[in-house]
Amino acid sequence: MTNLTGKHAVVTGGGTGVGAAIAETLAHAGARVTVMGRSEAPLKQVAKQHKAIGYTCCDVTDAQAVKSAFREARGVNGAVDMIVANAGAAESKPFAKTTAAEFQAMLDVNLSGVFNCFQAGLSDMELAGEGRMISIASTAGLKGYPYVAGYVAAKHGVVGLTRALALELAQSGVTVNAICPGFIDTPMLERSITNIMEKTGMERAKAERALRAPNPQDRFVTPQEVADMVLWLCSDSARGVNGAALPISGGEI
Repeated sequence: MTNLTGKHAVVTGGGTGVGAAIAETLAHAGARVTVMGRSEAPLKQVAKQHKAIGYTCCDVTDAQAVKSAFREARGVNGAVDMIVANAGAAESKPFAKTTAAEFQAMLDVNLSGVFNCFQAGLSDMELAGEGRMISIASTAGLKGYPYVAGYVAAKHGVVGLTRALALELAQSGVTVNAICPGFIDTPMLERSITNIMEKTGMERAKAERALRAPNPQDRFVTPQEVADMVLWLCSDSARGVNGAALPISGGEI
């Protein structure tokens, strides 16, 4: 069993879905966890699940707000040992109808948000001579999908950032990896299903099947599966895993 006692983990997008599952899993492994997100109410609910989970609000697209949130987290739980950059969002629209502002918004939250968080916590890890940086990317970082060009571009950027930073920090004791899940059973998935139903008139069951179809196992990924991979990457057993983009997709990619 992985023992993270004495370690401090920051998890962004920690109020719901995957982020909440990651926070609870790391806390149960002994880590002190700070969950971050834009809305206080869901963060409070996650913090109630374990005495080792605290929270602070911030928007990952705002670099100064992220730095401030990390300072607050350090004040409570000490230097940051692990960062799980999980915050993200997806919007679906044909490329020709996507505005420059909408495209930039996808880059801001899904790519720049990872950059901001990794920069805010890097100095702690370099000083300690060890650490874990984990980005929750997507299979959209490894292949293309139609109608989500901005999201796909951003997630490809996350994978590229992960690989570049992994090489830059390879001899520092800090590892940098990306997890690339397929469709996960979260509130974001629910929005995707609703969007398909509204735009196509498709029945719910057919909309769900359409999103499950790329997964050869014909199912959605669970938040706990992602959390378990995060836990493993944070363990000593994964110290040689660096610069990887690890899919959880049932064999899709």
